[in-house]
Amino acid sequence: MSIAKIHPTAIVDADAQIGADVGIGAFSVVGPQAVIGEKTIVQSHVVIEGEVVIGNGNFIGYGAIIGAPPQDLSFSHERKTRVEIGNDNIIREYCTIHRGSPEGSATKIGDKNFLMAGAHIGHNCVIGNNVIIANNCLLAGHVRVDDGAFLGGGSTFHQFMHIGRLVMVQGSSAFGKDLPPFVIAAERNYVFGVNVVGLRRAGFSANDRDEIKTAFKLVYLSRLNISQALGKAAPMNLGAPAREFLDFVANAKKRGICALKRGGNVTEAS
Repeated sequence: MSIAKIHPTAIVDADAQIGADVGIGAFSVVGPQAVIGEKTIVQSHVVIEGEVVIGNGNFIGYGAIIGAPPQDLSFSHERKTRVEIGNDNIIREYCTIHRGSPEGSATKIGDKNFLMAGAHIGHNCVIGNNVIIANNCLLAGHVRVDDGAFLGGGSTFHQFMHIGRLVMVQGSSAFGKDLPPFVIAAERNYVFGVNVVGLRRAGFSANDRDEIKTAFKLVYLSRLNISQALGKAAPMNLGAPAREFLDFVANAKKRGICALKRGGNVTEAS
């Protein structure tokens, strides 16, 4: 087993748990409650503080800060909260990932995600697997991002919102309402259609894609309200992906889901 390679200028607390083949660069600071899995690379000037558990095979770029206290005025530093990061993630330069705010809570990042430079992951966010978060995206507290989503650079996301699976977000957009799975989203709280290319690349069958389009049209283009659209869909013979879309809509938070915008016309889902 190879030992960790720690630069002599790095400050690594003796109580930190550092796995085999970990590399820690110059002037990085690793606190006593940190756990870093094997073959993880921590470049220079990184700060890992508080209770942080990082899995295997991750890459953490220059100047990233992981586990800092949440930007929450109600937060008390006596609270025990944490950050949990899975395996094989790429976290590029100057990303910030804050630990949870409520007592005993965590900010969670799954596996094989790519956080580009300057992304901010607020307290209690939950990021799934294979998510791409481009440069300078800002996620407020308690944002949930499901597997395979792509968040375009410079986009912002309001606290407590939910971004569904395989959502494609255009850069420089802003959202405060939930984004159902499989949609293309842009501008301010708008969706523009189904992410057909993303579905193909993810291996969805033609039948599944057609059923997702059917569910999408029921919600956004049938001139029915949400309750009526869901009622009409209930007896339909739809597969799991279309049901995933409809279940997401049914369980959307109080602010609801983003409206459809087509050809300058806006269709609110109510």
